[in-house]
Amino acid sequence: MIKAKKSLGQNFLIDKNILEKITNTTDIQDKIILEIGPGTGNLTSNILKKKPKKMYVIEKDNKLVIELENKFTNQISIINDDVLKIDETNLFNNKVKVFGNLPYNISTEILNKWIINLKDNFWFECLVLMFQKEVADRIIAKFNTSKYGRLSILCNWKLNVKKICDINPNSFYPKPKVDSSLLFFYPKKNFIKINNPYNLEKVTRVFFNQRRKMLKKPFNQLFNGDKRILDKLKIDLNLRPQNLSLDTYYRLAYEYENLRC
Repeated sequence: MIKAKKSLGQNFLIDKNILEKITNTTDIQDKIILEIGPGTGNLTSNILKKKPKKMYVIEKDNKLVIELENKFTNQISIINDDVLKIDETNLFNNKVKVFGNLPYNISTEILNKWIINLKDNFWFECLVLMFQKEVADRIIAKFNTSKYGRLSILCNWKLNVKKICDINPNSFYPKPKVDSSLLFFYPKKNFIKINNPYNLEKVTRVFFNQRRKMLKKPFNQLFNGDKRILDKLKIDLNLRPQNLSLDTYYRLAYEYENLRC
């Protein structure tokens, strides 16, 4: 058996029931599929059974690439590269469905990269992704809760997110020390337009830099105490960052962007 590399955050999924649940999350037949980090190809095999039109995989580990080539021959197209360095928007002519047991050490970095670079004409139909449960909980957290923060706000801007299930460590080899969660992402039809996503990234960074403090200081830092914006968005500066809704942050980013035009 191939030895997992801790440096690449590798934990290979081996639970047949979970593999089946993942591939039943969305229709695969005659679709173009992209799998991130296929590892030894357990999920890949299950996806191929559903008869996709075409399947691509992105795998950084050279030894695993050889394993995948031997196992699947001409059934898949292998991209031997670092997913963080790839521009998926220029990789495909048609929209794809993305599956991934993401490496825990870079899972949020991958997702942030996709969202920051996401154009209005989405390059994917949906994302079926596995995260460390603690990270997944932050992604789906609602405002007025302790886990709500920058990740929740960024991930829910252009995407709907739904939790499929939790997965215990026994489903993997080697066993991770934490539980995992499977999330399903699909594009929103309507969302607040922000021309430069880094403005949303900056607004949330400033507000959540001191999440236990009231909103007055970060608001003044970004908007110089502009009362018109307070009145327009109906913001109470005595609240804390976690008390503002998703839409309020998107509207704040929109106002911040307009101030800089």
